[in-house]
Amino acid sequence: MSFTEVLTTIGGFMVVFHLLKLAWRCWCGLREFVLSELWQEDLRTYGQWAVVTGATSGIGKAYASELAQRGLDVILVSRSDDKLRMVAKEIEDRFGRKTRIIQADFTESNSIYPAIAKELQGLEIGILVNNVGMTYSDHFAYFLEIPDAEQKITQVINCNMLSVPQMTRLVLPGMIERRKGLIINISSEVGIRPQPLLSLYSATKIFVTYFSQCLHAEYKSKGIIVQCVAPFMVSTNMTNNMNVNYFVKSASGFAHEALNTVGHSSYTSGCLSHALQDMALTILMPDWIRMSTFLIRKLRNLAEMNEHEVQACREEKLREKEE
Repeated sequence: MSFTEVLTTIGGFMVVFHLLKLAWRCWCGLREFVLSELWQEDLRTYGQWAVVTGATSGIGKAYASELAQRGLDVILVSRSDDKLRMVAKEIEDRFGRKTRIIQADFTESNSIYPAIAKELQGLEIGILVNNVGMTYSDHFAYFLEIPDAEQKITQVINCNMLSVPQMTRLVLPGMIERRKGLIINISSEVGIRPQPLLSLYSATKIFVTYFSQCLHAEYKSKGIIVQCVAPFMVSTNMTNNMNVNYFVKSASGFAHEALNTVGHSSYTSGCLSHALQDMALTILMPDWIRMSTFLIRKLRNLAEMNEHEVQACREEKLREKEE
């Protein structure tokens, strides 16, 4: 066989390999985001109760409502007692499911977890949604621009990182005993790749991603599914309630689609729109561009312009009220 024929054969194998790989990815995407609407897993088989952290607004509230709609009783965990009671009543009235509330501030240290453990004791917890999270700025900012940095750094780490393994520690033994359980950890697209000007938030979310993947590998043989969900933009208080469109999902719409992916994927963007955005970003925004000084300066300038616009709007509204 001549050298040319060898190269042709190798090239042919490579083309076939990549075509098969593309076909497999297309099938997985079709099953995960399209067919999953028809092949929804019965979440009631995991257990009677679902625990949702950060459950009084945004994605957490949407997950709690969607889980109740699918037949589970829900334990809501969040900081505001008044909001917890309001969301609990709303779920009970709309879906007729039982609820329990646990008031806890996840920005605090380990001191909150014994009280949470006591409230969860004796309950058949089939699903845990580690959703609670916070950011330190509503715009792109350098690390040293974090307001009240000494306190805020600790709060972000406690809320975004510490809460995930600690809540998992509380519910996982019961799941292993029943050989059935589902843990959903909400990460973020900025936790997939490093994101300058969101440095601390990005770092906490990659912890959630890696922890989820490792935990799934460790416990899948024991009947436990650990799913990491890494969304793009969802209209919540954290994103200043952005207008919903094809790129920005509503919290309820996102939770519905993301829960459909359970049983189809242990790592997901949550919905087809965000999965396509992830693919586009991977191609159009490689790491060398994302980490470049040029782009960082452009993003910072954009953030400053937005700050000025927001401030101008506030001043204009204030003048209108005075008039």
